[in-house]
Amino acid sequence: MSDIKSVAARMKLQSPVMAATSVETRNAALARIREALLAHQDEIFAANKLDLEAAERDGVAPAVVKRLKFDDGKLADVCAGIHDLIGLPDPVGRELLRRELDEGLVLVRQSCPIGVIGVIFEARPDALVQISTLCLKSGNCALLKGGSETMRTNKTLFDVIYAAAVDAGLPAECLYQVEAREEIGELLGCDESVDLLIPRGSNAFVRYIMDHTRIPVMGHADGICHIYVDGAADLEKAVRIVVDAKVQYTAACNAVETILVQRAAAERLLPDIVAGLEAEGVEVRGTDEVRAIVECKPATDEDWDTEYLALIVSIKLVDGVDEAIEHINKHGSHHTDAIVTEDAATAERFLQLVDSAGVYQNASTRFADGFRYGFGAEVGISTSKLHARGPVGLEGLVTYKYKIYGTDHVVGDYASGARSFHFRDI
Repeated sequence: MSDIKSVAARMKLQSPVMAATSVETRNAALARIREALLAHQDEIFAANKLDLEAAERDGVAPAVVKRLKFDDGKLADVCAGIHDLIGLPDPVGRELLRRELDEGLVLVRQSCPIGVIGVIFEARPDALVQISTLCLKSGNCALLKGGSETMRTNKTLFDVIYAAAVDAGLPAECLYQVEAREEIGELLGCDESVDLLIPRGSNAFVRYIMDHTRIPVMGHADGICHIYVDGAADLEKAVRIVVDAKVQYTAACNAVETILVQRAAAERLLPDIVAGLEAEGVEVRGTDEVRAIVECKPATDEDWDTEYLALIVSIKLVDGVDEAIEHINKHGSHHTDAIVTEDAATAERFLQLVDSAGVYQNASTRFADGFRYGFGAEVGISTSKLHARGPVGLEGLVTYKYKIYGTDHVVGDYASGARSFHFRDI
């Protein structure tokens, strides 16, 4: 048995122990982790400096290098996130249903941790802190594999977090760091021990994970997000929302990639929208109709199915909300899509019929985030319709079990007619 399989098997056996820890113990562990991160910040920053220097030597793109950085601001953010996480209600052990099936026979549905979760995430050190603390708060054991570009930072962060968690009384098997890239293949084969995989990364990487494991996978492969600017839109709002959605964090999966504009209002809306984008260095691509109104590069059919993750946006004109909905449901990734309009009925039609995990009116797509939803950060965003959808925070990291409390009840009595069910919620 390989090392990863051995670790996962031990975790599986100990996951009920982790699930049974009290919320007081888990919160105390989070508090100790926060203190430890602050106490060891010099070591963490030194490791990050080495990672950044290596990335620059290797010619990593500046936009990516920015994501690798872990400085005072990032440390303050993750520590604030841990503080908020401690304050959130315990997601474990919540009673979701209590039903008396018959006199003295009671059924209870109760939330419980998923068990052992494997998370493979991009080279962003703050993600390691967010993911590990969310898993601990929700009573799960976690196998963590971060990006190799921040190998030193991740190792230092993990060692600090793990030591603090165990010192606070959590099981020794609560966390494990998968360090080598070749160990990912071993992790994918741990279907007897790992209950859920959450991959975060490129479309090709997530697809690879989905295609090479029997472990249930939760996540998303693409982030092709749209904003439809309706004829009833406030122009000033439209410009602010579109620019924020594209520019605020261009490399994020919830950044807008395609803008749809109602044809009848295009001459009023397009010039200011395009000017706002170009002022921030965005390359605008448009259809022939768009280019007849504003100057920009031509868009091709390929653009509608492209996640740029760069300062590029494509624009297309549509007759109205129904054509916008059709385009989004055909070309989108079911991640996050928005409408800008002052017409409540049009907005509600859009929000009802767009088949995405997040649908917004008059708000930037960048709000698709566990922290901004008040979930205590997130382990990822799911476009699946099973179990969890959208930003996956604490609620997405628990499932439930059924408990029955009886007093000498047997099915034979009900089969013979000696007893009968009355099903009464209590």
